[in-house]
Amino acid sequence: MIAGPRPIQAPSIRGFGAKLIAAGLVTLLAAGCQSRSPETTGSIGGARISPREADALAEKYAADPNDLGLAMRYAQALRATDQRAQATAVLQQAALRNPRNTAVLGAYGKALVEVGRLQEAQDVLQNAHSPAQPDWRILSAQGSAADQLGDHARAQGFYDAALKIRPDEPAILSNLGLSYALARQLDQAEATMRRAVSQPGADARVRGNLALVLGLRGRFDEAEAILRRDLPPAEVAANLASLRSLVARSGGPANPVNRKLATGRS
Repeated sequence: MIAGPRPIQAPSIRGFGAKLIAAGLVTLLAAGCQSRSPETTGSIGGARISPREADALAEKYAADPNDLGLAMRYAQALRATDQRAQATAVLQQAALRNPRNTAVLGAYGKALVEVGRLQEAQDVLQNAHSPAQPDWRILSAQGSAADQLGDHARAQGFYDAALKIRPDEPAILSNLGLSYALARQLDQAEATMRRAVSQPGADARVRGNLALVLGLRGRFDEAEAILRRDLPPAEVAANLASLRSLVARSGGPANPVNRKLATGRS
């Protein structure tokens, strides 16, 4: 039986420093580096939904929880209003009722990644597509789960497979770049993130992840210039402060020649 949801807040850029010290270098995958895009790892849907619309969907869902389309829309509404644990619970029930529906399994697996239930996510996601019909979104979500479990080589394999289906997709490249950062391969991380940012579909989240990698290298002026494209001054200052704290507590800027980025893992 699939276990019930455990609410875990997905990390943001601002919370990255504390997370690094607590559990080793972690990523904003799923995720997120989360955005509202349906192509992004960990996302369920892209529409903006008001709390009133979410309440209306909640009433309809309570009256007919077996309506799969309604359940999927309600889960999307919950995620859009930052109720990720509740969205995961709705998708769990939908998956239990529709165990062979790959669209439902994919959405549920990505939701599990978002809330940090990574082992469960891996089990669900591997059933959400087949080698004969691979889904790049599912592959990217599988990479996200592997990265957060510390298996960066396996994660990068998933991202590479996803890129074969969707070349130069910025969401995949962003996750791959962060995976390199987690593996302390900052040259590759920066090059991959710059490639992601150069793509037409790159969004503020992708640019923020490039700023993160630059900050890890101690290049705060460049990171600040990128952040200013999308964030108000107060948020730029807060993110830069977190990046400076992260780097300082990690032993200083990482240099690929004479220093490796410190993490909490061997």
